[in-house]
Amino acid sequence: MAAAGRENNGRGRLGSALSGVAVAVGFVLFLGGFIWGAVIYQPYTVPTDSMSPAVRAGDRVLAQRVDGDRVRRGDIVVFRDREWSDVLMVKRVVGVGGDTVACCGAGGRLTVNGEPVDEPYLSSGGPASAEKFTADVPDGQLFLLGDERTGSLDSRSRLQEAGEGSVARSSVVGRLDAVAWPLPGEVLERPGGFARLPGGVSEVGPIRLITSSVLLGAALIVGGAAYGPVVERLARRAGGQGRGGAADAG
Repeated sequence: MAAAGRENNGRGRLGSALSGVAVAVGFVLFLGGFIWGAVIYQPYTVPTDSMSPAVRAGDRVLAQRVDGDRVRRGDIVVFRDREWSDVLMVKRVVGVGGDTVACCGAGGRLTVNGEPVDEPYLSSGGPASAEKFTADVPDGQLFLLGDERTGSLDSRSRLQEAGEGSVARSSVVGRLDAVAWPLPGEVLERPGGFARLPGGVSEVGPIRLITSSVLLGAALIVGGAAYGPVVERLARRAGGQGRGGAADAG
């Protein structure tokens, strides 16, 4: 009976130790993920439906803090340009410095340097733009369009301005990686239509890794906190049954 008691006590101590380790590791992953995310990402609320259906008015999005020089075609960016507005705006990059962006080519598609681009993210099945246009993008500039092409005020509206409606790369403050709200959220994948053009498309940031760290950390905290008491209760129950069996035998 004494040996059984020592064994149960040993299991209880082991359970408590494992519980403590799980909770400690969980806190590191959970808090580390949140801190990492706060350093890498900035939350924004989308003000209009000009980027529908990829992101809609009122959506809470996560924008990776990136320098404008890292932006590529197909990226959805958050930017501020005083010539456009005093508020932050969200649009998709369809042309970079040196590009000629035009519409519409074969099948009503947007063309970049004469190459037609598939844009499955557009809100309608019609042409890529109701208005025909051609724009040469100056070096260091970006040509930006909304996905809701029928209602978006974007580079097309400013084609007569210097730079043919483009904005400086330095105006960019972030690149969208995910919709955080409404739940369950969504990672914004890069469009493949621009992949074959020089420079390709950008990679999605570490949002999946950060999310996994936070979720795993939360699971370890909850599981670790519950594991110790459960093991101790089972050990006490087993000890009580052992003592009861010994008394009956006597």
